[in-house]
Amino acid sequence: MTEKEVIQNTPVPRTRESLAIDLRTLGLQAGMIVIIHSSLRSIGWTCGGPVAVVQALMDVITEEGTIVMPTQTGNYSDPAQWQNPPVPPEWLPTLYEAMPAFNPLTTPSYKMGQIVEAFRTWPGVVRSNHPLVSFAAWGRHASEIVERQSLEYGLGEASPLARMYDLSGWVLLLGVDYDRDTSLHLAEYRTPGAKEVLLGSPMLENGQRVWKQYRDIEIDSDVFPQLGVELERLQLVRVGKVGSATAKLHPQRTAIDVAVDWYKQQRMTV
Repeated sequence: MTEKEVIQNTPVPRTRESLAIDLRTLGLQAGMIVIIHSSLRSIGWTCGGPVAVVQALMDVITEEGTIVMPTQTGNYSDPAQWQNPPVPPEWLPTLYEAMPAFNPLTTPSYKMGQIVEAFRTWPGVVRSNHPLVSFAAWGRHASEIVERQSLEYGLGEASPLARMYDLSGWVLLLGVDYDRDTSLHLAEYRTPGAKEVLLGSPMLENGQRVWKQYRDIEIDSDVFPQLGVELERLQLVRVGKVGSATAKLHPQRTAIDVAVDWYKQQRMTV
């Protein structure tokens, strides 16, 4: 959708103030711990763009709460495994040698959206040091959530997702659907039967760039819309409008517990 089309489809300009009203109406409150997945265009034309959205979120949650966003970098994965698109095999030696090391301070997120990038670079935001599945956070529990993310099994028990689970956090899907609900990956780790994989990324180690291999599991978000149907059936999801965007808010812990039960049933039948 072009910017002209966004303007034509927006009845009135969205502002920091109007978005804050919509977020409070949906159920966000000061002091909440919320992981947010977002699409700027879905909100409609916004005065101030992604900056206004971040400001509205911070106005509502306040520093007594915590905002978390995934700042993933799929382009820092093993290039031999790239599929969309793949690269010529003869490129691989150069890529392994030349790909810059991941740096949480300077490496931009990859295909995560304008709101995420505005948030990632915001004063006071801290970011975890995982080369593929990092998270950024702001507020009271920011450091507690992101500072000890493990390299191996990066979305598992030593991840920001697990720390949010411990803190009874929430998930906000702002103009995106359940296929973007990263928290549900934690259920994959908590259910026996996941396939083990070996990943690789360029990292900084003692100030030097190294190519690091690490273990993880094969994750898949394609089934998350099915889990979303189950969450809505159980009436766990608050649905409303933030600007023009359909927004969905649900408790993270309960959703993960429901997803664990769902995965166990699915894997028992395989």
